[in-house]
Amino acid sequence: MATWNRSKYPGIRYREHDTRRHGVGNKPDRYYTIFYKLDGKTVEEAVGWASRGMTEKKAAAILAELQENHRRGTGPRTLKEKRELGAAERQEQEEQATQDAIDNLTLSAIFYDKFIPHIQANRRALKSWKRDEGLFRLWIAPVIGNKPLRDIAPFDLEKIKKSMTKAEKAPRSIVYALATIRLVFNFALAHDLYTGKNPAGPAGKVKRPTTDNSRTRYLSREEAVALLAELAARSQDVHDMAFLSLYTGMRAGEIFSLTWADIDLDGGVIMLRKTKGNKNRAAFMTGAVKAMLQARTKSVPAGLVFPGRNGVKIEQASDTFTRAVDKLGFNEGIADREQRVVFHTMRHTFASWLVEIGTDIYYVMKLMGHSDIKLTMRYAHLGKNSLRAAVHRLEAAG
Repeated sequence: MATWNRSKYPGIRYREHDTRRHGVGNKPDRYYTIFYKLDGKTVEEAVGWASRGMTEKKAAAILAELQENHRRGTGPRTLKEKRELGAAERQEQEEQATQDAIDNLTLSAIFYDKFIPHIQANRRALKSWKRDEGLFRLWIAPVIGNKPLRDIAPFDLEKIKKSMTKAEKAPRSIVYALATIRLVFNFALAHDLYTGKNPAGPAGKVKRPTTDNSRTRYLSREEAVALLAELAARSQDVHDMAFLSLYTGMRAGEIFSLTWADIDLDGGVIMLRKTKGNKNRAAFMTGAVKAMLQARTKSVPAGLVFPGRNGVKIEQASDTFTRAVDKLGFNEGIADREQRVVFHTMRHTFASWLVEIGTDIYYVMKLMGHSDIKLTMRYAHLGKNSLRAAVHRLEAAG
């Protein structure tokens, strides 16, 4: 076993390795330690090998520092404490560097690198994240995309509102843009990417534009016949989807997701699964709807009733519908986009017709799949004739 040798520096000793050599002259490698008195006891600590850069002089400097700390009563008194303190400082520096990197993440970086992959994996509706991405790319990113979240203030959101208003974007689009920003901030808060306040949150200073999403325009029987005929001349698929919405009240997304396994032709029932609000509901076939479905080419039960190109699910209503409406002139001179005839008008017409013929508003709510009767009450005014007739029947009964 190698023997210990005292250095020319007090409190330093070393031993030489039996076989290992290093450096100029191929000298034996040396292993240095320091020893000193601490609280009446002799302490010895290793400081390292010569082949790793340690020298007698360096070891003596380390010992001198510890002894000075002991004399002054500050700082580490042992090499172990010094190493632990250094490790803690390095960890603190690493944590600070990580936090600085997070603090400097821009809104665009969080949106594209983290938020979009998250909602693609967790949101059922592809259209929803595509809308978020479109709003972000066109209206949000140009204003605040390159800003870290901590630097984004309500004033920045007001600039987005102003630019969208100047471009004559609908109030509903502005509300969606603010909602997208709110979602990104909430995501960042939930994933420890941000620790401040959400400037687009409900308690924020940014006032959302008031919107009226209720449609009063619905089709008359004559308009519906004309539109369906025009659609049939252009595309049987688009005709059948519009026909299904008109006579069942199904939403476009519900129609696009419909599979043959959801259809009970014998029972005349269509089962709509995990619709808006993540609820199931049934739609009921008229004889004409049943005949239309029977005439369509059926695939395997899991197959889509209305497949898009290459059999994939359709994501939005076809432009064929818009062209047919334009041909009939239904939207001529209509500036209010909420009153224009669109695919959703078919569903709106279904509810309007039900109320016109005196259907109880509660039944209309159930058939439409509304979660709140307030949504259905927008149609209540259409039932005035039915109410008048009810009073007349009461009078006749007396």
